[in-house]
Amino acid sequence: MSDNTRLTPAIRFKGYTNAWVQRKLGEVCDVRDGTHDSPKYHKTGHPLVTSKNLTDRGLDMSDVSFISDEDFESINKRSKVDIGDIIFGMIGTIGKPVMLDRCNFAIKNVALIKNGGEVINNFLLQLLKSTSFGLYIQSENAGNTQKFLGLSKIREYSFAAPSLPEQTDIGNFFRTLDDAITLCQRKLDGLRELKRGYLQLMFPKSGERVPRVRFAGFSGEWQERKLGEVAEFSKGSGYSKSDLTDDGTPIILYGRLYTKYETTIEDVDTFVVPKHKSVFSCGGEVIVPSSGETAEDISRASVVSKKGIILGGDLNIVRADSTINPAFLAITISNGNQQKELTKRAQGKSVVHLNNSDLIKVMLQLPIFPEQTVIGNFFRTLDIQITDQAEKTEQLKQLKAAYLQKMFV
Repeated sequence: MSDNTRLTPAIRFKGYTNAWVQRKLGEVCDVRDGTHDSPKYHKTGHPLVTSKNLTDRGLDMSDVSFISDEDFESINKRSKVDIGDIIFGMIGTIGKPVMLDRCNFAIKNVALIKNGGEVINNFLLQLLKSTSFGLYIQSENAGNTQKFLGLSKIREYSFAAPSLPEQTDIGNFFRTLDDAITLCQRKLDGLRELKRGYLQLMFPKSGERVPRVRFAGFSGEWQERKLGEVAEFSKGSGYSKSDLTDDGTPIILYGRLYTKYETTIEDVDTFVVPKHKSVFSCGGEVIVPSSGETAEDISRASVVSKKGIILGGDLNIVRADSTINPAFLAITISNGNQQKELTKRAQGKSVVHLNNSDLIKVMLQLPIFPEQTVIGNFFRTLDIQITDQAEKTEQLKQLKAAYLQKMFV
């Protein structure tokens, strides 16, 4: 394979044919690092950014420490940040490159890259998010309990770069894609925040019997009932991830409820070959995990909307009587006072358990059935919007990941 072929990406914009040129980061950019000292923190002062403040979405200053004017000036003598610079973590969490749209802060245990004129930072930012740099981090990081990537290794990072005009086109393309991802993510965050707000308003507060927000036509106090008085309980049958097949009978494993949580489960994309004494859904069951890593993981419930789905082991199955709307029950178990009660009842350390005997004791606050139904349908619609938006966001992220692999050498 010739160098020209090797240094040519799979996808290029029209008009570009020349081979990319191999460069070293330290030769084309001014690469520095922040302080490795531990300055004294204050309640106010200048922000000190570390790797914890670097995210896939950019710089997160919601949890930042503050240092004095003296320490700020001392750090800035070595590594003053400017708008347009790129920073990324080099100790602990390595990577998460961010191009700065603000300054007036200091950095600690963070690499700082200043443009040297030969590589455009919009292009370089995407390169540092690519698989190539990720593999370099994995191969070169050191340390046992705490990983780190030395400044010399960062400077030695070798990469291929095209001409400045091609860099500009690539950088602008990914910036547009990033803007679209950010917009989708903001819409998703807004929907999730909207749901959290409605959950607080549409269910009574602790010690109260009436919610602050209700649908028109409903009034009166909600009634308190013990879950064991209005439902029957059973368990799912034992299956594990190793039992999954490409096709067969759909199955819900307990992990789905905290990795892909939905109030109402309608579509299942995991399958198994049925075993003897498998437990099948009839439609309308409320399922609650009986084990998980944390109490919060298992203090949630979903409705299984369709019949014929296998309910795997480590699932508590709740079949409510005709006075309870299943979607409303799943929502009320998963939020507010009921979720807090379940969290307290969950037991264990490395693995947390929650049994039907715990669920039986949970106290519910219930409006009349029609109001339950309206509330359940409202949140089901909101969940569908959240799921759709999450899928759009994930599709854009996957599209970007594919382009990163194809448009860089």
